[in-house]
Amino acid sequence: MAGQTHDGLERRSVVSSFIFHFPTSISDQPLVALFRRSDKVSTYKNHIAPISGTISRSDADPLTAAWRELSEETGITPSSATFWRVGKPFSFVDESVKREWTIHPFAFQLKGTAVGLRRDSAIELDWEHEGWEWYDPAEVLGGKGLKEGDSEVPHLRESLRRVWLEGELNEQAGKTLRRGLEKLQKDHESGSHELTSIALRVFRDVVEHMRDGMGGAKWWEDVQMAAWHVVKNGRESMGTATLNALLAILEEMEEVWRMDSERIDSDAEWKLERMLTIIDHHLKGRTSRAGLVKDTFVTYVKEQFLSVYQTRDKLTILPLSASSTIRDSIVEAFASLEIGTLELRVLESRPLFEGVSISSSILSNFKASCKDPSKHLRIQIYTDASAAVAAKDVDMVLLGADRISISNGVSNKTGSLPAVLSAKHVSPNAKIVVLSELEKVNGQNGLIDDSKHEDNDPAELMRSWQNEEVKGVKAVDEAFCSAVRSEKSNYCVEVKNVYFEWIPLDFVDDFVSGEGILSHRKIDEKARQQDELARRYFGSISVRY
Repeated sequence: MAGQTHDGLERRSVVSSFIFHFPTSISDQPLVALFRRSDKVSTYKNHIAPISGTISRSDADPLTAAWRELSEETGITPSSATFWRVGKPFSFVDESVKREWTIHPFAFQLKGTAVGLRRDSAIELDWEHEGWEWYDPAEVLGGKGLKEGDSEVPHLRESLRRVWLEGELNEQAGKTLRRGLEKLQKDHESGSHELTSIALRVFRDVVEHMRDGMGGAKWWEDVQMAAWHVVKNGRESMGTATLNALLAILEEMEEVWRMDSERIDSDAEWKLERMLTIIDHHLKGRTSRAGLVKDTFVTYVKEQFLSVYQTRDKLTILPLSASSTIRDSIVEAFASLEIGTLELRVLESRPLFEGVSISSSILSNFKASCKDPSKHLRIQIYTDASAAVAAKDVDMVLLGADRISISNGVSNKTGSLPAVLSAKHVSPNAKIVVLSELEKVNGQNGLIDDSKHEDNDPAELMRSWQNEEVKGVKAVDEAFCSAVRSEKSNYCVEVKNVYFEWIPLDFVDDFVSGEGILSHRKIDEKARQQDELARRYFGSISVRY
């Protein structure tokens, strides 16, 4: 997008996309493709650059623009590369071309099938570039990677370091960060609470290996950038709890970092150990907070369902979450309350069938912890399309939350909104309850974009169709593959595998957390607190190169 600044500079937002390739599957050191701009382009002729282009008003978001530019300038599409990472945007002024640039860095990784034995043929240049080569990104960041006499576009290294922070860290810290991010990206089984604990351990391991230059301004900025990457390039759609936890940790770590280094008890080694202790303390506290949520839920059920009737033979709940907190809370509440039968209506939840998994887990917990023969657990598993049938005569629809937004509502697993709407129609007296910790509240700072949805691998859906030998799946598969490989076809089949959807706040009766029953005011306060801390720790990351 372009515009004019008050001082006569043209304002332009652009994407800056780096193509990475790992020579072997076990390699920690990638190569990055850089391109020589032709003398036909309007700016920075013959300069070495990533793939760049202006973000237009018609683009849904910067990532859309990045994919478009990759396709136009290199022929790369989602069939030959995967989106890998996003970097923190930054701005600078180049007086030589009278422009203020805002750069949105991205990193893409060539797929193994696209590279094969002919990795160089995966990229086909258009007129904007004269040629390209593979470079060692660490050497580029160190200012030694380009050939003598080559000129790079302004802040090329800044864009690169924002997607490849490993090049700024020592070898061990860099490996730890990369492997930690991959672990988070691939984890589609852990709930938000568990995933946050994993993310904090990744961050702790990275910090533990960052002993070089400990205490300096660059070191502290690298710590902040590592935290940013854990949030944005781990599992962003489930990253709100991680964001809030890391902001609280950074606030305490900063106090230690700012201690007078001349004090005997404040040397670099002591500071690092103190910071690691802070992270350990937060990790330990997460266990007790989960217990508080369960205790509050037991109290809530007593007050809402047992105070009037005194005794109750049966409680019927429709749970929609794979959360371990919800799983444990259901079992503990049933064990401690004067209820004879607990009936759970569970949707199977395709394509990963989390409903089946959580049913098995609840059953195992019940058999292990409840020895009272007067208590009966009844689990009924329904197809996802049977949400209205499953919601008939339930007492409660129990939701988890991967994110809570003042503007958008509650983000939970796909299928939650149909179940809530069905319950409001067929069981108007049912309570719609969200069981969540306060750390799931997302601010309005835009670090985690509430408008974005996590669209996952279509193969997860298609494999289940193929396994079931669904009629017509071969034709759909062929049309899908054809559409991915080429944009010239006059037909296409898209397979959408969206994990999360929003339930408006007005649809929720109560928010149950370890802090008690949350009001909209409390949620708003938490959102504002996150905004303030996010600006403090991530808004201050400077332009280095």
